[in-house]
Amino acid sequence: MRRTSRLTRAAVGVASLALAATACGGTSGESGSGGDDKGLAIAYDIGGKGDQSFNDAAYAGLERAKKEFGYETADIEPTEGETNADKEQRLSSLAKQGYDPVIGVGFAYAPAMKAVAAKHPDTTFGIVDSVVDAKNVASLVFAENEASYLAGVAAAKATKSNVVGFVGGVDVPLIHKFQAGYEQGVKDTDPKVEVIPQYLTQTAEEGGFSSPDKGRAAAEGQIEKKADVVYQAAGLSGQGVIEAAAKAKVWAIGVDSDQYEQEALAKYKDYILTSALKDINGAVYALAKSVEDGKPLTGTQTFDLKSDGVGLSDSNPKYAEVPGLTDAVAKAKAGIIDGSVKVRTE
Repeated sequence: MRRTSRLTRAAVGVASLALAATACGGTSGESGSGGDDKGLAIAYDIGGKGDQSFNDAAYAGLERAKKEFGYETADIEPTEGETNADKEQRLSSLAKQGYDPVIGVGFAYAPAMKAVAAKHPDTTFGIVDSVVDAKNVASLVFAENEASYLAGVAAAKATKSNVVGFVGGVDVPLIHKFQAGYEQGVKDTDPKVEVIPQYLTQTAEEGGFSSPDKGRAAAEGQIEKKADVVYQAAGLSGQGVIEAAAKAKVWAIGVDSDQYEQEALAKYKDYILTSALKDINGAVYALAKSVEDGKPLTGTQTFDLKSDGVGLSDSNPKYAEVPGLTDAVAKAKAGIIDGSVKVRTE
C-alpha cells in the first residue's frame, strides 16, 4: 500500500530543486505492488510522445519513477483540436482512477488544472511551464532564457557567416523567453552576428509544435539567408529544423532534451552542435518522489542554471572543437550564476 498522507528537497537528475514551499490517444501502464497502488500519471502536450524533446523528457521522468517505486503509471496523448474541456476530462479521469500525482505537460493545461485541482483536493497535481495557484498543485517552471543565452553564446562562436536563426514553434510568451535569451547570448558574444527569428504559427492549434514540415520550411528559408546555425524551440516541429540543417550541412541547436543523444535523430546527430536543456525528466521524478515520501511539493518550483535545472549539452565531440566555445560558455554560465549577467525574458 502507498502512503496515507502526502517533497522535501529531492535530487532532480543532475539538478537540485529550488523549493518555494507552498508558495496523444491512449494510455500505458503496468501493475506495481498492488491493484490500488497507482502512482504517477502524465498527460502530454501537443506533439505527444515521440517528439524527442519536451514530452519525451517528461516520459523519461515517469519511467524513472515507475522503475524506482514499482507502481502503476499512465501516460495519455492529446487529441487533434482538443478543447480545455477535453483536457479537464483527461486530468479528472486520471485523478478518479487513483493516480497520484497527475501532471499536465505544458502551459496549455493551466485552465483545466485549476478547475480539476479544486474538485480533487486529495490528489497532488503538477503542471510544467505554467503557474497554477492552488494548494495541491506544484508548478514546475524553468529558466529557459538562461539555457537559451548559453545556446546563443555557442551559436555566435560557431557561425562563420555571421548569420544565425531562431525558430519558435508558437508565438507565445513562453517561447519569447527562448528567443530573448538566445538573441542576448549571441549579441553579448559578438554584436556583428545577425539573428533571424521566425515563429511557425500564432496558436498551438495551427500545428506550431507538431509539424516537422513547417519547421523544415522555416529552417530552409533561414539557411537561404545565410544562417549557418539554427536554434529551434518548437517541440516536434523542431525535428524538421534539425533535418533541414543536416541536409544543408550547417549547425542545429536542439532544445529541452539532449537531442544529439536521441535515437530517432541519430542520422542527423553530427549536425546537432548542442542542446539547451530543461530537466523536465528530473522535475517530473521529483514530484513523484515527493508524493511517494508523503511530503508532496506544492507552489512554484523553479529550475534555473544555478540549480542545474537548465543547461547546455556538450555530447557532440565537435562541440569542443569550435574555437573558444567551451571557455565562452563556461564564462557566461558563471556570470549568470553570480548575477553579473542578467538575462532578459522578453
